[in-house]
Amino acid sequence: MGFREMKLLILSNGHGEDAIAAQIAEKLQLISNLSELAFLPLVGEGHAYRGLNIPLIGRVKKMPSGGFVYMDGRELWRDLQGGLLQLTLAQFQSIRQWGQEGGKILAVGDILPLIFAWISGAEYAFVGTAKSEYYLRDENSWLASTSFLERSLGSDYFPWERWLMTRQKCKAVFPRDTLTSQNLKQFSIPTFDLGNPMMDGLQVTTKPVLTQPKTLTILLLPGSRSPEAERNWRLISQAINEILQQFRDQEICFLAAIAPSLALDSFKSLLIEQQWQTISLNSVDIPIHDPQAIGFQKGNAKLFLSQHAYGDCLHFSDMAIAMAGTATEQFVGLGKPVFSLPGTGPQFTSNFAKRQTYLLGESVILVNNLAEIGHELNSVLNSPETRQAIAENGKKRLGQPGAAARIANCLRDIWE
Repeated sequence: MGFREMKLLILSNGHGEDAIAAQIAEKLQLISNLSELAFLPLVGEGHAYRGLNIPLIGRVKKMPSGGFVYMDGRELWRDLQGGLLQLTLAQFQSIRQWGQEGGKILAVGDILPLIFAWISGAEYAFVGTAKSEYYLRDENSWLASTSFLERSLGSDYFPWERWLMTRQKCKAVFPRDTLTSQNLKQFSIPTFDLGNPMMDGLQVTTKPVLTQPKTLTILLLPGSRSPEAERNWRLISQAINEILQQFRDQEICFLAAIAPSLALDSFKSLLIEQQWQTISLNSVDIPIHDPQAIGFQKGNAKLFLSQHAYGDCLHFSDMAIAMAGTATEQFVGLGKPVFSLPGTGPQFTSNFAKRQTYLLGESVILVNNLAEIGHELNSVLNSPETRQAIAENGKKRLGQPGAAARIANCLRDIWE
């Protein structure tokens, strides 16, 4: 049996959150008989929902900050000038109407969709993507960076966020990891520890890996937001030069996973500026299946810019140089080490990078001095114990694939 005459609205706030919500929506469409399924991205235009044949309700608009208002007061001011208040009011009216018509709501993200779900008057469930106990502690003790106030509050979720999760109409909360689930259960929150949908959908093509076993394959993740990603790429290119100095006799393959929304011109021109030569894909072994990839060579190293083989790039790389959010977490979840370079933001700042090391633990090595990156890579490569610990840590913090289907099944059982 599926849902009986059940209307569901999915709220999400951000590109990564939209992608997670879309994964769950896709599974719900397969297993349920929803009378109506709709979505409303509170930030951006909801590109992740395209192709799912799910209608949009309410207004959407791309804001100047790209959703990073909480990182910078100037970004908030730009959003207010761009019509943020009018947009929020229009979205609230659409959500309120949905609740009045007897619909249910799945909120994906942080406190913003959670508040909207609560004030709608509808029954709701919450997929918490932004917060984790790992920001404050690990399985054994508090982190040294955790303040007395944070310890006294007892959770990464503030009391008012926990209050929203204990309302009678909140039927289910799906935290991002087991540690957070265990913590929230003590506050009488209807918590289900079903894993992190972030690890779903990392498809790999069936094309075999053709690079030689001795080739070191390094993933490059500059982020997905322009113009920050282009600035990050310049920093990553400096890191590449340091690595080439350290590994002069090693065959290296760099796989740059560039977001499809970004133009490749500035990425290509910087490589050419740094004496990389373009090469034909027909003349080399490439470990990913992307006929549109662009190849470069410099000495013993090859580099491929790819926008259409994201899963391949993650699966076929040994380690990553990253200045990204979601992509970094997914790579860590595959059990692999990440070398992180703090940038100028607005997303990937020094503070963001540092907090990412709290969230992801020993899997992320923060490199503040670019001259050290070759040494840091070498150190991890030459320590099987370190690589084993990183593999176990990543899988523990991100969980097993299949969470979207497990969450969809749980929602069906609750609301059937």
